[in-house]
Amino acid sequence: MLVAEEVATALAQGRAVVALESTILAHGLPAGRNRKVATAVEDVVRAAGAVPATIAVLDGQLRVGLDDAALDRVCDPASGLAKLSARDLGPAIALRRDGATTIASTTLIAHAAGIGVFGTGGLGGVHLPAPGAASSWDVSADLDVLATTPVAVVCSGVKSVLDIAATVEVLETRSVPVLGYRTDTFPAFYRRESRFEVPWRVDTPASAAEVIAAHRADGPGSGVLVVNPVPHEHELDADLHDRLLAEGMAMVAAADVRGGDVTPLLLEHFHTASEGASLDTNEALVLANVRVAAEIATHLPA
Repeated sequence: MLVAEEVATALAQGRAVVALESTILAHGLPAGRNRKVATAVEDVVRAAGAVPATIAVLDGQLRVGLDDAALDRVCDPASGLAKLSARDLGPAIALRRDGATTIASTTLIAHAAGIGVFGTGGLGGVHLPAPGAASSWDVSADLDVLATTPVAVVCSGVKSVLDIAATVEVLETRSVPVLGYRTDTFPAFYRRESRFEVPWRVDTPASAAEVIAAHRADGPGSGVLVVNPVPHEHELDADLHDRLLAEGMAMVAAADVRGGDVTPLLLEHFHTASEGASLDTNEALVLANVRVAAEIATHLPA
């Protein structure tokens, strides 16, 4: 593992550090825009008093904290970075591949480096059942890693293209505390609210940090999920959202798309059919989440 000097120094001095994933850069945003967001998220973390640590795998090496050249490489479509979940880290390292880290793999690497707070977009969850199926066995590795790794993840819930009800149940079953940041309901990524309540609410970074510290001291060893709704002014219009979701699900059924191919297809439809509105929402919520993550990190004990 190669930890950037800025990150290593901050950790040694007990200063706040926030982990950032690279999948959103390599796979979630268009070329050009992704590089601007890469800089913007790190700037937001620094402005809030913490040190950013963007994580990726380059030449088979775990990288915690990327310089400009490495960020350029991650954001360049020609680099062909693989999407690496937790299960993919070993093969990528052994075969000396390049890869962008998901929430699951970023969380594991952050914990190994001694970083306890991670700001991101939307958590992976339980996928909706395939057409004609009663349930789905497609469950994101994000949930299992969060259940076994004591890292606080700040996100905007899960995307509405997933099974939010089943995801909330899995989090409860796996003993992952869910804190609503200034909200009483579990957010649905593009939308601020779903029909599901959060079990606990916090209204300040200090309160969130206090809960996280207590959970780490006396809890079951899991991480903590802090759900922060997208800012009001950037929430996707409800009618547009519902229309795009219905159209996308119809496309999935018609093409008999299954498994891991479902979510990318749905998100691409959102991005294209909304004429970029969903991308604006995505970017806004990521920036809001990393700011909250940094504010929480500055209140956690070293």
